[in-house]
Amino acid sequence: MLALRSLAFNICFYTATTVLALIGLPTLISGRAVIRLARLWGRITLWLLETVAGTRVEFRGLENIPPGPLLVAAKHQSALETLALCTVLPNFAYILKRELLFIPLIGWYLSRSGMVAIDRSKGTRAMSLMNAAALEAIRQGRQLIIFPEGTRRPVGAPPAYKQGLSHLYAALQVPCLPVALNTGLFWSRNSLVRRPGTAIIEFLPTIPPGLPRQAFQTLAQERLETASNALVDGGLQGLAAAGQSVPADEAPAAAAPRR
Repeated sequence: MLALRSLAFNICFYTATTVLALIGLPTLISGRAVIRLARLWGRITLWLLETVAGTRVEFRGLENIPPGPLLVAAKHQSALETLALCTVLPNFAYILKRELLFIPLIGWYLSRSGMVAIDRSKGTRAMSLMNAAALEAIRQGRQLIIFPEGTRRPVGAPPAYKQGLSHLYAALQVPCLPVALNTGLFWSRNSLVRRPGTAIIEFLPTIPPGLPRQAFQTLAQERLETASNALVDGGLQGLAAAGQSVPADEAPAAAAPRR
């Protein structure tokens, strides 16, 4: 049953994505229209996920999202949070690697919607270019989303935070909104399995601007790891109660003890 529901969801998801990408081409005339299309894509995906795969996404701490420009620092365990955050942040922009802009069709949307792309081939100059694009996004009142570990990480894996987070925090001088989650338990990182249950995305209290860089980096990591570990533990208990488990090759650190 799990395999069949996962297969059905993936067929529906990729079909819906293709159809939206094609019929949405006229939105490329406006960055705001592309953002609205992305939010629609996210909502359709969450509906399909719950209806077909039996996976519900629960948002917690929505009252912690302040108005105005923000630096949003989210854990990254799967593609699910990338889609889900679009539905609750009204004027979002992602920090992403420049290579994604070259994906046919999808790259057009990313370019037109004002995402902040990092060209890693430029070495140290990449930071100054990222700063300029990030500052422009903040001037537009956008919620700038960064995954502080740079890539998707297995559930429960040891933290591997990069300095890009504290660099942006110091440069932008806006509040930072940490986002904890346990999505990797339900939307597998390295397979097409989609497990039924309740994935949780939790918006934690904001960290005000003005802290020293290292103090901020330590605080942000501690908050994100503590909250995400608690959500993972609760999610694992829920899966176990439902007679499900997360295979070790999908989440090698999920069952490992944390200190």
